[in-house]
Amino acid sequence: MPQTNHLSFVDTDQLRIGFEVSGPPDAPPVVLLHGWPDDVRTWDALLRPLRAAGYQVIRPYLRGYGPTRFHTDSTPRSGQLAALGSDLMAFVDALGLQRYALIGHDWGARAAYIAASQTPERISHCIALSVGWGTNRPDQKLTLQQSRNYWYHWYFATDRGAAELREDRRAFTRFMWHSWSPSWKFAESEFNNTAASFDNPDWVDICLHSYRHRWGFAEGDPTYAALEARLQDTPRVMVPTLVLHGAEDGANAPATSEGRDKFFGKDYRRVLIPGAGHFPQRERPDEVTEEIMAWLARPA
Repeated sequence: MPQTNHLSFVDTDQLRIGFEVSGPPDAPPVVLLHGWPDDVRTWDALLRPLRAAGYQVIRPYLRGYGPTRFHTDSTPRSGQLAALGSDLMAFVDALGLQRYALIGHDWGARAAYIAASQTPERISHCIALSVGWGTNRPDQKLTLQQSRNYWYHWYFATDRGAAELREDRRAFTRFMWHSWSPSWKFAESEFNNTAASFDNPDWVDICLHSYRHRWGFAEGDPTYAALEARLQDTPRVMVPTLVLHGAEDGANAPATSEGRDKFFGKDYRRVLIPGAGHFPQRERPDEVTEEIMAWLARPA
């Protein structure tokens, strides 16, 4: 792999995954997964510290984002969480990574938990932002506050919500950024640099399926049935795991990541980031970087 940061591609069974890679190929790899609605730019503040610490930084675009494409039109445009986790595991296999550290935010955090629960021997450290493990099941209990936070999940289950996302995806996602991070005054250029990834032709279909499937409103891709079955009981994560959660998160309230220790069998730490909403890596990069670098420095 190249040492400079630029766009590369690798093929899995289903996808041609676009990813940015930076750092020497023999350095310990760190894979960073973005969430929704976001892309690899969410990790820009971490790039220099990770490289300075001697890591190779690998940032893939999830299915339906940026340059990542399906090989065939016949593949279901599934956004189910098992598909995201499978994509991650297939991606690191395609790159030949035998052992790596993993950082994920939002959808990327859910994929990271899945990979860590299924292939713990491959992952040295797991870091998840804005999502707690054990929050994937459609029968999970929600407070009224969290149900209100998830309004867009139910909206996407309607024809009206689907039409609104198709008609003006940028207005919708910009609204989510503002809603989820009330104290964050992001520049329009920062949003636009990421929102270009939402122009992917599969983006809307994957987004709609992801939230519809999550609550039982859409069938899953049978390709992932076996993994879905293994995830039903929320398997314990046997990888040292750090959870970072913005104290002002308007998407997943901080309470949703509380009391999750029982799902982890190795070292576990949860940290609230004061003044941050749903995108702490963008909103409070210094605090997030400090926590991440300290966790990665722990013996694996």
